[in-house]
Amino acid sequence: MAKTNEMSRCIIGEGSVFEGRFYISGSILIEGKFQGDIKTDDQVIVGPTGKVKTDISAKKVTVAGTLIGNIKAEEEVNLLQSGKVLGNIVTPRLVVEQGVVTEGKIVITAENNKDISGVIKESFGADATDIFADMAKGKKEKARPKDASEDSEKRV
Repeated sequence: MAKTNEMSRCIIGEGSVFEGRFYISGSILIEGKFQGDIKTDDQVIVGPTGKVKTDISAKKVTVAGTLIGNIKAEEEVNLLQSGKVLGNIVTPRLVVEQGVVTEGKIVITAENNKDISGVIKESFGADATDIFADMAKGKKEKARPKDASEDSEKRV
C-alpha cells in the first residue's frame, strides 16, 4: 500500500471520520470512516482500516477494508483478501483474492456493451427464450404433487 499512498491526491487517514460529498480529480485513499458520495476520474482505494458507506463511481476501485454500497468502475475492481463488500459491482474487469467476503449482484461488462442479457441471448441463439421457458415449464410439472386418486387408479 505504500505506493498507493504516494500516488493518492487525497487521504482520509485512519482514525478520521468524514461525511459528505467527495468529487475529486485524482485518486483517494480511505483508511478512516467515510459516509456520503464519492466520484473521481481516477482511483478509489478503501484501505484495510477503511470503513465506507457510499456508492462509488471511479475508473478503478480497490477494496481492502469494508464497503457498504455499490461500485461502478470504468476499468476494474480489485477485492483484496481482507475486503468486505455489501453491494452491487459493475465493471469490465474483476479481481477477487481468496478470503474476500461479498454479497450483491456482480455484472462484468465487456467494454462498451451495455445490454449484457442481449449479448448473452444473441450468443446462445434466437431460440434461447423458448428453450428456457420449456425447461421452466418442465420443472413445474415435475414439482406438482400427485393426487391420491391418481395412485389408486394405477393400483386397479
